[in-house]
Amino acid sequence: MIWETVRLALRSVRRNALRSFLTLLGIVIGVAAVIAMLTIGSGTTQKVKSDIAKLGSNLLVVRSGRAGGPSANGNPVRPLNDRDVAALVKHLSGARAIAPASQKQVRVVFGTQNLVAGVTGTTTDYLAARDWKLASGRSFSDSETRSGTGVCLIGETVRQQFFGAGDPEGQMIRVNRTGCKVIGLLEPKGFTGFGQDQDNVVLMPLLAYQRRIAGNRDIESIYVAADETTPTTVLLPRVEGILRDTRRITPDQDDNFSIRDMTQIADAMASATTTMTGMLGAVAGVSLLVGGIGIMNIMLVSVTERTREIGIRLAIGAHEKHILIQFLVEATVLSLLGGIIGVLLGLSLAGIASLTLAIPFAPSPATILLAVGFSALIGMVFGFFPALRGARLDPIDALRHE
Repeated sequence: MIWETVRLALRSVRRNALRSFLTLLGIVIGVAAVIAMLTIGSGTTQKVKSDIAKLGSNLLVVRSGRAGGPSANGNPVRPLNDRDVAALVKHLSGARAIAPASQKQVRVVFGTQNLVAGVTGTTTDYLAARDWKLASGRSFSDSETRSGTGVCLIGETVRQQFFGAGDPEGQMIRVNRTGCKVIGLLEPKGFTGFGQDQDNVVLMPLLAYQRRIAGNRDIESIYVAADETTPTTVLLPRVEGILRDTRRITPDQDDNFSIRDMTQIADAMASATTTMTGMLGAVAGVSLLVGGIGIMNIMLVSVTERTREIGIRLAIGAHEKHILIQFLVEATVLSLLGGIIGVLLGLSLAGIASLTLAIPFAPSPATILLAVGFSALIGMVFGFFPALRGARLDPIDALRHE
């Protein structure tokens, strides 16, 4: 019975192909818009999380000055120093890596070529804290770190500029006015979500940086990476307590340093993109209701056109429920076809957007099934009134209809 009804519904759709297509259009546009918006939003959320993860996983970044700005409390900024780092290394539990770092944009020269790169002075723990591996070569030795030897690691952008695809290991480059021997190449990290090239970097021992580049012993940042068993929310108050003691901050005084939790930043940004995606999806979903109204309209026209047919079926023994089911199935089939076409169109648009915007293509099977199911529901809901109207026609009046 049901398959025969579906066959009749498909025949009716084919009989009025152009009208059916125009009716489908509202559902197609609605479903395509929802699928495209949600898929693009999901890809954007993944990209945001990936960009934050490139800075290091489960990472705290300590900087001098309050969170509101370096002079938020009106007092001079007190830089971080070696004692702060030593106190954290000695007393902090739950950290797998603690790395001081200072950075400056300087000109790097090799032969006749040069570029402006971010030069970072740090220790061997920096790579562990940032989850940064070496593509080739080695990191600084303890003796090189302690003595401030002129050695360095370079990023992929610096390698491409100076050496092309060649091996930079053992080559001498000039960083600002000091010579530096390349001992390793960092794995590429790409751009951050803010457009910063993370591979345009030179790493050198902190003491060498302080002596030859900065000219002081200040430390700009301390990177603290939590171990696998300690969440950053637990580690943060421990870091804060140790630094307050080391920097002799009394209970009535505010911190003269700030701590950023990169995990919380990633979650906040992902939450913001998810909320925006939901709003865009809801707006796109309005067109589904418009498509449903179009289905109701065309089904009312269909009932009027087929009044005599309905009368004949009722006269030869068809029940009201048979007529009701017939028109309900027809509306549902029409809407379901629109939903399937809309899903294909939406995924295509999302795929094009992913290539254009350089974001992951992240379709959700649950969203696709929900969109198709909702489109079928729209057909049933908006097709019910026309179907009920057709089922309640009087057979005598229907047969007299011209």
